Order: sequence, then C-alpha cells, then structure tokens
Amino acid sequence: MPQYNPPLRDIQFVIHEMLDAGKEFAALPAYQDVDKDTMNQIIEEAGKFASEIAFPLNQIGDQEGCKRHEDGSVTTPTGFKQAYEQYVAGGWPALSCDPEYGGQGLPQLLNTVLYETLNSANQSWTMYPGLSHGAYECLHAHGTEEQKKTYLEKLVSGQWTGTMCLTEPHCGTDLGLLKTKAEPQADGTYSINGTKIFISSGDHDLAENIVHLVLARLPDSPVGSKGISLFAVPKFKIGADGAIGAPNAVSCGSLEHKMGIHGNATCVMNFDGAIGTLVGEPHKGLNAMFVMMNAARLGVGMQSLGLTEVAYQNSAAYAKERLQMRSLTGAKAPEKAADPIIVHPDVRRMLLTQRAYAEAGRAFSYWVALMIDKELNHPDEKVRKETGEMVALLTPIIKAFLTDNAFTATNEGMQVFGGHGYIAEWGMEQYVRDARINMIYEGTNTIQSLDLLGRKVLGDMGKKLTKFGKIIEQFIEDEGVRKEMQGFIDPLSDIAVKVEKLTKEIGMKAMMNHEEVGAAAVPYLRVVGHLIYSYLFARMAKIALANKASKDPFYEAKLATARFYFDKLLPETAMLIRQARAGSKSLMAMPADFF
Repeated sequence: MPQYNPPLRDIQFVIHEMLDAGKEFAALPAYQDVDKDTMNQIIEEAGKFASEIAFPLNQIGDQEGCKRHEDGSVTTPTGFKQAYEQYVAGGWPALSCDPEYGGQGLPQLLNTVLYETLNSANQSWTMYPGLSHGAYECLHAHGTEEQKKTYLEKLVSGQWTGTMCLTEPHCGTDLGLLKTKAEPQADGTYSINGTKIFISSGDHDLAENIVHLVLARLPDSPVGSKGISLFAVPKFKIGADGAIGAPNAVSCGSLEHKMGIHGNATCVMNFDGAIGTLVGEPHKGLNAMFVMMNAARLGVGMQSLGLTEVAYQNSAAYAKERLQMRSLTGAKAPEKAADPIIVHPDVRRMLLTQRAYAEAGRAFSYWVALMIDKELNHPDEKVRKETGEMVALLTPIIKAFLTDNAFTATNEGMQVFGGHGYIAEWGMEQYVRDARINMIYEGTNTIQSLDLLGRKVLGDMGKKLTKFGKIIEQFIEDEGVRKEMQGFIDPLSDIAVKVEKLTKEIGMKAMMNHEEVGAAAVPYLRVVGHLIYSYLFARMAKIALANKASKDPFYEAKLATARFYFDKLLPETAMLIRQARAGSKSLMAMPADFF
C-alpha cells in the first residue's frame, strides 16, 4: 500500500532558511503578523489534513471514479464528499482569500504549501477546491460589485465551488475558434448556448452550487480571440436575496473516460440557454480569464510537485526493503538472502532524480509564491512591478518544467518497483497516469514553451530575462570567492552564460524565420528551467554548508542531492542546447504528404 508523510522539514527549510519568509512578510503590511510559529502551525495542520483525510481516498477515487446519473447529476467516489465537508469546516478554502469576503488573508506562500501536500495526497480530490480558488481569484479581480456580493463569500467559504469552461470539441488552445454564444436578455443577463469539453469538476455532489466561468461570443463580437467575453453561469439560479433557486439550463452531458485522475469529474458541459452575467468588459474575456488560467498553471505545477514528492517517498521506502542480488562491491546485508536494491547505483540514480526534482521544484514554487505575495501587497510600486514581471516570466516554466519532471519522477518510481510498480495495489502506476495529464491541460507544455520564448523573452527583447539574470549574476559575484562553493558556482555560471548566448542566437534566427522559435522553444524552456534549478540548488547548498558543523543529516543530504543534481541532471542541457540550435530546417523539410 502507498504511504505519504508531509515533508515538513524540507518545507520549513525552504520557507524559513532559504526564503526567510518571516522577514519578507514583515515588509508587507497585510502579513506583518504572520510569524514563524503561525506558519509552522498552518504547515503542520495542512500536512495532517492531507495525509489523514485526503490521502486514504486516493486509490478509492481511482478505482471507483465518478458516476453520472440519468438526470445528468454526478456523484464523486466514496468519502470525497465527507472529506470536502471536513475541508470546509476547517476553513481551508478561505486560507489566502480576502478578509472582506470571509477569507483569512494569509499569504499565497502558505496556500501553496497547502496545495503541495493536498496534491501529494490526492490530486483528483484536490482539483475540486483548487479550481474554486481560481474562480474566486478571477471574480475578485474582474467581477462587478454585484457578482462579488453574489459569489465571493460562498466561494471563499467553500459552500460553492467553481470551474473554468474554455475548451470546445473543435478547439483546444486556439480559443479564437470557439463558437459558444451569449445572447443579451432584456434584464441585463445573457443566454449562453454551446458545448464545452474536458471541464474538470464540471458537476459533482460536494457543494450546493457550482459557478461556471464560461467563455462565449456576443452577437457583435469580432472574429478571433479579441471577440471573446467571459460569463459567470451558476448551476442553480440565484435569487435577489442570494438564495439558490431553480436549476439553470446547464448540465453534464457525459463524463470523459480518462487515463488518470479518475476521482475528478471531467465533464462535457451543455449550455442550453443557461442564464449568466458578464464578467469584465465585452470582448475582453480572455484578459479576465487569464487570472484564473495563470492560477491554474501554477496549480498544475503544484500537482506535479505533489506527485514527484509522493512517488519519491514510496520509491525510497520500497528500495530500502526490496531484496535483489548483491552489491557490486560485496554483500551489504550478509545476514539476508540478498541486499536491498538501494545499494545498486542505478536505483540510487532514479531515487536521487526524484528527490532532486522534488526539492528544487519546492524551492522554485515557493519562491514564486512569495513573489506573488510581494506583487500583490508590497507598499513600493516599483517592487510590485518588478516581482510581477518575474512571476510572468517564471509561470510557464513552473507549469511545463515541473510537469515534465514529475512524469519522469513517477516513471522512475515505477521502475524502482519493477513489476510491482505496474500493479495497481502498490499505487505507482496511478501516479504515472495522474501525472501525464499535467503536461497537457492548462496549455500544453509546447504552448508554455512558446509563451516563454516568444512572448516573455523575445517579446520584450529579453528585458525580463536580463533582470532575472542579474539576480543570478549577483549571487555568483557574492559567492564565487568561496572555495567551498566552487562546485556549485562554476556550473551555475556556465549555464547562465550559455542561456544568454543561446537566447541571442535564437533571437537573431527568429528575425529571419519565425519557425525558429517553434523549433527551439521546448528545449529552450528546459534549459532555462535548469538554470533556475542550478541557482536554487546553489542557494540551498550555501545554507547547508553554513550548517555543516552541526552534523545534522538533513544538511548533509541537501548537499548530496545538490551535488547529484549538478553531476547527473544539469548535463542534460548540453543535448538540449544542441537541439535548440539545430533549428527548424530538418523539422519542416519533409512535405506534409510524406507523413
């Protein structure tokens, strides 16, 4: 049976020792009272809920799946509803929400910790409250005062949940092709007609109402993405007093039959004259929806971080117990029939790959979450602007790099288990299946790569990337004189120079041929991802070296993991850089008819 223990020590290391979050929060008026003890208490309680309530339902959800009934209603797997009730009773949906609407007003950083632990425990279940939080953020930023009054308190409390309805049968990422219509009504509402597919949490029995945020076209809309508007469409109509009324004309037409995340209801949603209200301005729905989409992209990163961590924990536990053959240097457990497989070099490679991706992914995600807190709350407008630019640059990397790495990590976990990894009772094959969707939804990883290279880097002539490079440059300058840091600073400096050179090279090629961007984008994102991980591992190594005299195994393990990363994972960039430089010629030379 699988197991999960929240990695509290490493979470606290990142928050307190690496990020010094207490000091950062002291500069943010909204969070000045959030001290170390408060953070630790929330971290521990979040881990407890995840491991004791959500985790035991993970395999149940996978095995049972969701059920659609003849009336179009959907029920979730055994225990999901009760777990959600406990989640609401504990106040978890309100953690980082605005106190004006019943929220606790705590930092995004702590909400990120919550979602990491929940996703390790049960990704399918966590998608229900996760999407609801995204709906809250969208309406909080772009909703009318009436919409905020109607929806926000119920979303914050968890009494209602939310979804995002974008994709249609004929269009995925290319939303400019969508056909769903919104007809104005005499009372100022809109009649929504169309079909949406792949709608996570589209219908369920967890909450009394579901708020669908739906992209649709007004009758006079321009063609393409500039003609899309956003609408709030509740499952049940809402009276003037806020009470739930009759069912709206929105229903689940069917449930998708999926490779993974079986415990989440992925629905085909039919809108047959459903009544909704306009969110934001007409024809500017994508601007409003991007609040939710960006939140979802960061959330998908958390899904993958969670899966990486839980896959590592189970692989490591299994490798210590499973006996197979003897060590190549002689028996390590002569009293046993064979040695545990953890003695074998390649098993250690797989485990350390998982561990390195989990630790760096956690540092990266938490760092960006802290930036979001500063972007939203810092009293200095310049700081808000600069951190916002960094968040924009790093968001596609969190989504794509973490999800690619999670699929690698879960597959390595299956390999550690051998044949048992392919068997359902051990849980590893579910993690592989669940991890695979994360590379696809909320914008495929190719789309994220194009966003990074085309929009975020070349789109502003490398200004944001240059600012990020200066952060790394300063760290190298400060730490490069220390002999004990050379093993971390030298490879960091090397990859930083290579990223700068590669970016300029691709930029020059792209001016002659735009397809060069498409050809280079995916390997380019991974190279930049490794630059970030190199920087973060160097920062973590600095802290571990400063505590070396303590002989604390935690710091010794941190150094060992960092050294493994630089020795065995960072060298992937040599291949990736060659791929990016190879350009588009060999990709585009073959006529389409030859395929």
